[in-house]
Amino acid sequence: MPAQESRPTIHIPGTTSHTIAPRAEHNHEGTLRYLKAGTGAPLVLLHTVRTQAEHFRLLIPLLADRYTVYALDLPGMGYSEIVPGASYDEPAMRRGVERLLTELDLQGVTLVGESMGAVLALTAAADLPERVRRVVAVNAYDFRGGIARSSLLARVVISGVLIPGLGPVIAGVEPKPALRRILQGGLGDKNALRTDYVDELLQVGKRPGYPAVARGVYQNLPSLIAARSRYSGVEAPVHLVYGEKDWSRPSDREANKLLLPTADFTQVPKAGHFIALERPDVLAGLLNAVT
Repeated sequence: MPAQESRPTIHIPGTTSHTIAPRAEHNHEGTLRYLKAGTGAPLVLLHTVRTQAEHFRLLIPLLADRYTVYALDLPGMGYSEIVPGASYDEPAMRRGVERLLTELDLQGVTLVGESMGAVLALTAAADLPERVRRVVAVNAYDFRGGIARSSLLARVVISGVLIPGLGPVIAGVEPKPALRRILQGGLGDKNALRTDYVDELLQVGKRPGYPAVARGVYQNLPSLIAARSRYSGVEAPVHLVYGEKDWSRPSDREANKLLLPTADFTQVPKAGHFIALERPDVLAGLLNAVT
């Protein structure tokens, strides 16, 4: 990451930070940052809307004895490069995931994504069947409403971010109490949201150009819904995981079961949208149990 930019305030024991350079022939492509830990078969972690690789701070140590874990900062997010004019629709973010797999020449990959990351795990698997061994999609963010279902505050903030003209200003104003309340709306156990993690997200939110990234992501959330049309192309085994209190409705979950009829299905009791924060043990158990 550029020297003048801030650095993460959270260090996950056993991890190292790396980057992937942009390809010269691709416009609006920036440097990608990822964390790496452990040894064994490759496992790639893809984070949620408005978060970063540190979202998996509790999960990575539980997997590192069995897997070589790669936790990616999606394009423009976390400490991946912010490129003016870049797109943040699903195909653009998927290309970032696929860059990680192809540039590092990863084979036999387990793709694990939460929320937006779950959609990208499924669509990247459809594109690269020769590289992906398994997909675990946690609380796939592929339904209308999304985070706006969590609370009135979230609906007001997201609606404000999308307002023409005023939206960029609102996207650049992120009071700590507001961010905390919005994120807690995705948790069954509100205490699972650590203060140092909120502080880290706020630091990233102050990066030059980040408000445009945040607004671009929210503007393109409908592309995550459209991406469901690609699920039928996934050849690898899929495990759908939902928190009992996730923002998705039973009808949303059943719709994905129909699209992926051979997928395994797990519902985590009392958990919300951010299972990696409140029940990393459940995810680790599912992943480490695979032979």
